[in-house]
Amino acid sequence: MNYYFITGTSKGIGKAIAEELLQDKNNFVIGVCRNSTIQHKNYRHQPLDFSDIPAVEHNLHKVFVPYNDAEKLVLINNAGVLGEIGYVGEGMPNERFEFVFDVNVIVPAMLMNSFLQVYRPLQVPKVIVNVSSGAGKYPIDGWASYCASKAAIDMLSQTVQQEQNVRASGVRVFSLSPGVVDTAMQEHIRESDAQKFSNVQRFRDYKEQGELASPEEVGRKIVWFLNNTDEFNEVMVSVRDIEA
Repeated sequence: MNYYFITGTSKGIGKAIAEELLQDKNNFVIGVCRNSTIQHKNYRHQPLDFSDIPAVEHNLHKVFVPYNDAEKLVLINNAGVLGEIGYVGEGMPNERFEFVFDVNVIVPAMLMNSFLQVYRPLQVPKVIVNVSSGAGKYPIDGWASYCASKAAIDMLSQTVQQEQNVRASGVRVFSLSPGVVDTAMQEHIRESDAQKFSNVQRFRDYKEQGELASPEEVGRKIVWFLNNTDEFNEVMVSVRDIEA
């Protein structure tokens, strides 16, 4: 059995990936999120609130349980938040930075750490995919915390891959940018005040002009990628590079 641990499976890209994987009876999905919206015999829901770090720490053992029949183990850190849109120094509450980094960086790092520790003895292929964003590579006004958190997940991915290379573990780590996808996050972006985000009209145009990819389309491409990771040599990958 192939075991996939996916965060944020209640909606959007995470749900699309899970549902695509579950079409194969040899795949088992562990969905890690607050709410369960998938019913399938090969799906297990593990409730966690990523904004509550102590609770995450105390419940990690429930996520990564022994799977001695595993033929492949995959962790997909998909869950993420944009946070409050606005300029630094112009009324942004300090605690909003903590919230974004907890969900986008701290929890993924904890999950990676536990995943690698627990399953280290199993001599099977292991893959970690951290869902990143182009915002981690280019500054976007009003998105300081989000851009910084995604830059952090990019570097975290590259560093962990380097460590796995030193250990010759065979573990593959990727930071995957899904592109512009029609999710609830995009709705939040389109509702922004232009005074707090100068490029808001561009994102409204994406929707009006039909330029947003559907979660299902992106989910199919990511599952293809998961089945063909040997074709990719770099840690940083974009869905646009996947010709599935």
